[in-house]
Amino acid sequence: MRFLYRPPTPPGTSRLRIQLTYLWRHRRLARLAAPVLLTEWIQHRKLHDRDPRLPLLADKVKVKPWVAQQLGLSWVTPTLWQGSRLPEHPAWDFPYVVKSRHGCNQTLVVRNAADHREARDRSAAWMAHPYGGWLDEWLYGGIERGLLVEPFIGEGDALPLDYKIFVFGGEARFVQVHLGRGTNHRWIVFDRQWKRVSPASADPDPARPASLAAMLRAAERLGAGFDFVRADFYEIAGTPRFGELTFYPGSGLEAVEPPSLDALMGALWAGARAGGEDQLAA
Repeated sequence: MRFLYRPPTPPGTSRLRIQLTYLWRHRRLARLAAPVLLTEWIQHRKLHDRDPRLPLLADKVKVKPWVAQQLGLSWVTPTLWQGSRLPEHPAWDFPYVVKSRHGCNQTLVVRNAADHREARDRSAAWMAHPYGGWLDEWLYGGIERGLLVEPFIGEGDALPLDYKIFVFGGEARFVQVHLGRGTNHRWIVFDRQWKRVSPASADPDPARPASLAAMLRAAERLGAGFDFVRADFYEIAGTPRFGELTFYPGSGLEAVEPPSLDALMGALWAGARAGGEDQLAA
């Protein structure tokens, strides 16, 4: 009789909580022992992946010199300030962006003095609590809590389009384009030939970015050596700019549409993992 070995759950991680949150969002349990879907593989990573590179590369301050080394300094948005408490009065021209270095979806565009006062209060709340614990996103516990300020890189009042590239085993396969950030946020998924793979919607396909080929190459360079990573970029006046690296996109709790895409991405992750294990065994 064969017994399936189940690795012990690392301290601080709750297999039950992971299943409950997955059930809450997807109306089914995750196959944690043998993941099939992208969303299930993300839960598997939460449980088992303790790669020490993950906290470093998800840290919005520490990742910048590494990306500059890999791609060149022109890819990196400069940091105007970093610390633990925004000063009472800004020392930078409006507009600018305030971010936490240790979390996700903690970003504010500051356009005037009133915005700065609000950013001071909201960023203090970010600093008051650790990020990622209730979703069992281990890596965020390894990032020093902190804040950073960057120049605003959009054109006019509009936030730049966000190009999130899904990289499996060092190969860029899909680009998720985020539209309407800050207002009516939504996204469309394309393959690397800029063919839409997400369901039809009222949105026309956005134009293929001029720097798409460069972004795909950059994503593959940054994603080399990982089963999966999502590498995020912007295009500013035709020039690509690095955003961040994400290892738990949507915490695996957002629906991937169509469901066949969730399955295809899961198969790509499984193939990348198997290929990496083969290389280690060779």
